[in-house]
Amino acid sequence: MGLAALLTGLFMGAEIAGGIVSGSLALLADAGHMLTDFASLSLAWFGFRLARRPADWIRTYGFDRFQVLIAFVNGLALFVIAAWIIYEAYERLSSPQPVAGGIMVVVAVLGLLVNIAAFALLHGADRKNLNVRGAAIHVLGDLLGSVAALVAGAVILFTNWTLIDPLLSVLIALIIVRSGWQVVKESGHILLEGAPSELDTRHIGPDLIANVPGVVGVHHLHVWSITQERRMVTLHACVEEDRDGDEMVKAIKKRLHAQFGLDHATVEIEHGVCADATAEAKTA
Repeated sequence: MGLAALLTGLFMGAEIAGGIVSGSLALLADAGHMLTDFASLSLAWFGFRLARRPADWIRTYGFDRFQVLIAFVNGLALFVIAAWIIYEAYERLSSPQPVAGGIMVVVAVLGLLVNIAAFALLHGADRKNLNVRGAAIHVLGDLLGSVAALVAGAVILFTNWTLIDPLLSVLIALIIVRSGWQVVKESGHILLEGAPSELDTRHIGPDLIANVPGVVGVHHLHVWSITQERRMVTLHACVEEDRDGDEMVKAIKKRLHAQFGLDHATVEIEHGVCADATAEAKTA
């Protein structure tokens, strides 16, 4: 992540200069995207560093979710970038401007090589991690932007049709929006304490009743994620009167791990009436 940020930051200045000299919106759009890439990759790197810090009495879950927050912000940034590109493309389509195709091609080729190197670095990281995915989408958007700039430069160089520059910029903006939405949707779901998308929580209670001897009821079930990899569950289990509480907790946790992949479980064992229901009745 750190190396990808360094590569992106070093080339960004060259692409800005190339976009200004050539008059290419595709290059400037890609440079603007690279600016946010540099920021997002740097934040992502910082997020990983921060996540290594141990939990404390204020943040009992530690700093893991900072990665998800960064992914959410990165996704929103992609929307802003796409909106700016589309606006600039509209302006260029309304008032076409001369574009130096040769300079575009040279800068775009260099940008393509830098983005391929950065994407290759991120490809070797944990692709299930939202922070990595958000950063990779930023770099992929840059890579596509470099391809678009290369194609636009070649077309302008050989045909002098300058409208290809803003038209391809719009195409890249739409790809960026689609990718950004996926990151925002998934990171937002985690921040809202939603259950993991691959897990149907409606099956947990019936499965425990059917497969853990002594369990007669399951309620107050909550499943959420700190990060995509770190899933949590809490539940109340009503068990038969003669069952040992410690043994039932072990059996329930074993089943949650084996069947649902839930390793961090907090289980409250009850006999008969739920303790919360009793407290509510006394209050009433």
